[in-house]
Amino acid sequence: MTDVTTHPPAAGVSAAPPPADLRQRPAADLVKDLSNQVSTLMRQELELAKVELSAKGKQAGMGAGMLGGAGLMALYGVGALVVASIAALSLALPVWASALIVAGALFLLAAMLGIPGAISAKKAVPPMPEQTVETVREDVRFTKESVQEARR
Repeated sequence: MTDVTTHPPAAGVSAAPPPADLRQRPAADLVKDLSNQVSTLMRQELELAKVELSAKGKQAGMGAGMLGGAGLMALYGVGALVVASIAALSLALPVWASALIVAGALFLLAAMLGIPGAISAKKAVPPMPEQTVETVREDVRFTKESVQEARR
């Protein structure tokens, strides 16, 4: 529990007393305090996991939307290329040249949407609350060290 911003002290839960005071307190009080603190800690960790997963879900949705837009623009680009090839066979140069310019602009737009969309979608994977997992590991380590210090 090194990051104070991720684990603010809960109402009614005080900081752990120094190890010397722990030896003088009854075991029942220590177990009660431990139970309250573990319960509070788990609630905080679950809340952190919810927030983190929600943010990752939003990011994945944005990436998927951009990729969908890129696909649609690429489809329009293919349609424009088809029109350009038909125009090239049946009409003079200015018509199909115009169609090629439009197709190039559509493909450029598809790339402008697709590249950031793919990057955004990659950032959302894997959908694991990484910060929460790390803080739980720190909490377990801190608890083990505190128990070992109290036994000395």
